[in-house]
Amino acid sequence: MTLESELREEQVSHLGLSGFSKASSGAAVRDVLAQLRAERHNVCLITDANDKLVGIFTDRDVLRRVVNAPETLDAPIDDVMTKAPVTIRPDLSAAAALRAMDENHFRNLPAVDEHGAILGDMTHQSIINFLASRYPVEILNRPPDPERFPRKQEGG
Repeated sequence: MTLESELREEQVSHLGLSGFSKASSGAAVRDVLAQLRAERHNVCLITDANDKLVGIFTDRDVLRRVVNAPETLDAPIDDVMTKAPVTIRPDLSAAAALRAMDENHFRNLPAVDEHGAILGDMTHQSIINFLASRYPVEILNRPPDPERFPRKQEGG
């Protein structure tokens, strides 16, 4: 089985969809930033009172909408988040999800079920982890420049 065929057959639901924070609509930007910092994440999925996804707030949003506008720190997150973000379904193939990420220049793609419940956040790291679990030697032991060879023996 080839790598391409594996990515076509593997569903998004089987990838590691984690590494995100979650906050409620109306939360202060300052509080969401503190949560992201504390949880060491770069994305926060914003939910409504029914725990349905209504927005996404990423490190890019921080740079574009918050850094040069300190007055937004006490504003509701709804003012600076990306509303109604593009989402994927868990039964979508990993290849199709990766293609959507590439075409739209997304680094985070929330996965939701048919009822709108958040299942996770697909990232490029999700794909790397999937590949590393399938091909650990080839992925994890790959030198940064495979064509480059050392001139001297290590330690010599």
